[in-house]
Amino acid sequence: MAGDRRGWRVCLLGGAVFAVCMTGTTLPTPLYPLYQQKFGFSELTVTVVYAAYAFAVIGVLLLAGNASDAVGRRPVLLWGLGCAAASAVCFLCATALGWLYAGRLLSGLSAGLFTGAATAYVMESAPPGGTARATFVATAVNMGGLGCGPLLAGILAEYAPWPLYLPFATHLALVACSTAVLLRLPETVAERRPLSTVRPQRPGVPPRVRPVFGPAAAASFVGFALFGVFTAVSPAFLAEYLDVTDHAVSGLVVALAFFSSTGGQLAAGRVGTVRALPLGCAGLLAGLALLAGALHRDLLSLVVLSAVTGGFGQGLAFRGALSAVSGASPPDRRAAVISTLFVVAYLGISVPVIGVGLLTGPMGLEGAGLVFIACMGVLVVASTGYLLRRPVPAGT
Repeated sequence: MAGDRRGWRVCLLGGAVFAVCMTGTTLPTPLYPLYQQKFGFSELTVTVVYAAYAFAVIGVLLLAGNASDAVGRRPVLLWGLGCAAASAVCFLCATALGWLYAGRLLSGLSAGLFTGAATAYVMESAPPGGTARATFVATAVNMGGLGCGPLLAGILAEYAPWPLYLPFATHLALVACSTAVLLRLPETVAERRPLSTVRPQRPGVPPRVRPVFGPAAAASFVGFALFGVFTAVSPAFLAEYLDVTDHAVSGLVVALAFFSSTGGQLAAGRVGTVRALPLGCAGLLAGLALLAGALHRDLLSLVVLSAVTGGFGQGLAFRGALSAVSGASPPDRRAAVISTLFVVAYLGISVPVIGVGLLTGPMGLEGAGLVFIACMGVLVVASTGYLLRRPVPAGT
């Protein structure tokens, strides 16, 4: 019993460190309108600054996604916290647009280092028989941390002084505390190798996995794209079209999408993979439809419903996609296939968002948003149709 309590304590402390790192990645979300006023850049620039984070995550996943298997979890997590701290410093020093790009790139590096290493650490720290609960802890702190970022920054920007500085100073303090905690936690990798043994991972999908991977990747792409648009564009839409200038409200709307994703991922464990993926696609489609209604009718209530419904659908679909792809993959290719799925997902959080930014100039934010929704809707409908004709096997 004492060993179990200690294991869960380490698991939860590792999860708390994970949450702090992920909080920093979404911290600038409600602050983008303030940066636009300060530096005078366009909505396209906002989306490119935001997408720089995703490209950094993809780079780390491809080049060093398996580094913690060799050198240990704690060293990689410490590197991630170092990048998170450097990102906060960049935002604190932001006197020009280049600082924002640097801050987002460093934030992406921290998330890329943490995504695999922290998930593995939380699961490996759990006592025997606790894998399912530890998996949910890792999922919850990941999405929960992403949701806490805009909520924390929005509240501080609205109700405290120095809106462009206090959120990052607060996060820097949290990173320092997390570093102190991590230094006291045990390592979970027994046999460690030199960093020189780490090789870039080559994404790949074996032929037998492709029938499952196609719809799973499409659903993941759309779900992360929806998150990307909410995170990068919704504060500007709320301010310009709904006259919502309260930064706390903007942050809460984005946070609801991430918190709802956690609920969707919890529900996915109960409904099973066979139903989670098509049900998640249905939730994503409903979320897109509600977002279209919000853009057309300029209603805050529909924006909130879209965040909750789309976030829940994303959680269902993504956990279903991970389970289906992992179950269909041969053991010796599983890590590469899952890395490929994450690369597709992070492309979804970046490329469509930049497209929205490009279309905002000639079409306006509403028109660009509707084009995005139409394109994502086609992908979701195609994936859902495929899954109804060829359901994911129950054994995956």
